[in-house]
Amino acid sequence: MKEYSACTSILVGKKASIDGSTMIARNDDTFRPITPQKFIIEPAAHGEKGRKIKSWLNKFEMDLPEDAQRVPAVPNVDYKHRGYYDESGINEKNVAMSCTESTYGNERTLAFDPLVEDGLDEDCMQTVVLPYIDSARDGVRRLGSLIAKYGSPAGNSVLFSDKDEVWYMEIVTGHHWLAQRIPDDCYATTGNRVAIQQVNFDDPDNFMWSEGIQEFVEEHHLNPDHEGWNFRHIFGTFTEQDRHYNTSRQWYIQKLFNPEIEQDPEDPDIPFIRKASKKIAKEDIEFALGSHYQDTPFDPFGKGTEEEKHRYRPIGLNRTQNSHILQIRSDVPAEMAAIMWLCIGGPTFTPYIPFFTNMNETDPSFNNTSMTYNRNDAWWYYKSLAVLVESHYPQFVQLDTTYLTELNRYYRGRVEEIIAGAKGLSGEDLTNYLTQENQKTVAHTKEDSEKLMGQMFTDAINLSKLTFNMDANL
Repeated sequence: MKEYSACTSILVGKKASIDGSTMIARNDDTFRPITPQKFIIEPAAHGEKGRKIKSWLNKFEMDLPEDAQRVPAVPNVDYKHRGYYDESGINEKNVAMSCTESTYGNERTLAFDPLVEDGLDEDCMQTVVLPYIDSARDGVRRLGSLIAKYGSPAGNSVLFSDKDEVWYMEIVTGHHWLAQRIPDDCYATTGNRVAIQQVNFDDPDNFMWSEGIQEFVEEHHLNPDHEGWNFRHIFGTFTEQDRHYNTSRQWYIQKLFNPEIEQDPEDPDIPFIRKASKKIAKEDIEFALGSHYQDTPFDPFGKGTEEEKHRYRPIGLNRTQNSHILQIRSDVPAEMAAIMWLCIGGPTFTPYIPFFTNMNETDPSFNNTSMTYNRNDAWWYYKSLAVLVESHYPQFVQLDTTYLTELNRYYRGRVEEIIAGAKGLSGEDLTNYLTQENQKTVAHTKEDSEKLMGQMFTDAINLSKLTFNMDANL
């Protein structure tokens, strides 16, 4: 049985970011708080015949090309029961992919193009696409051709980027999909609902779509609008779940990036794409993905009524299995332009560690995760840190905020230090160097995290309720 994820996505064009990079980001949320993941490198393939993939969740299988690029991935540890779910990565051509944002089509459209039970689903999607593409646009094209051939068993949305373009692709029925390029000076955000709105079929530079989608909509009388072709209105839903689970997340992220705009958190027509009031930094994305409606009555840790505090689903959750920002820079050599900012413990309380993706292995604490608690594993370690902060939130949240701020200061300098130290290196020597430097960054993060956890454990001793005022002589 497939357990649908419930993610939140943010996409940022190169002119909307503070440093000219493209960024795609997503919280990988599941319905289970405990689904251990690992961070690994899927090796390149060169002329290897007979390569295949078979899903553990349905009967999908396909042949793979003989050649494949090396890619990082964040799969499930228990893949035989949970599926592969490589989730996110950046290939050797500096093309990023994050999949998927679970998306739900309506019954009108699914009646005429139902989901395909044994089609290509999220569990295998990155594996059959990312190692074989040369650009973000090429990623949309390849995935679209595979959906046409095999069909889709679920509604899934996929993020692609390279140094120039950012694309969002929505697969909503068994065979139909549509993709939109995010304008360079804009950002986009969504959470588990059809997001793309007005479509211009005369603009193939900014829209791509499944063959026959216009005829499909016309033949079955699926467009509810008097004018225009609104993908969200045609294929999407607006249910009680959308109002309390989905649209509020778009509302709050836009409140952060466009505080000057007043909107209703339950508005079904909240825009998918906006121009931010200021340029967006990766720290802005981190805060948004870890947010829980701070400074509103809807914050579960805030001062609203009990009803208000539980009215809307927070963005950062305890069941966020990993969160990532895939950044492609344009102001450094291509061999060092791709950085995967990976948060393995939950984006509200734990850091986004920068990994140059031109690497040949990950730190052992990331790539050898146990199914049961092991404090030496990054996934379990940072989950533990998050639990400790939340256990005494009023007392520990400022300690945690200071820790995250200091790490972000360190990471900013660290990235530039690594780039400067790579002068004169190329090829395998550069890959080995970046691999070693990534692991030094991991070690520094662990050292700072140990100090924080030690401080919180020490402070927690004094917070016990098993205490009593006594005479000093007793």
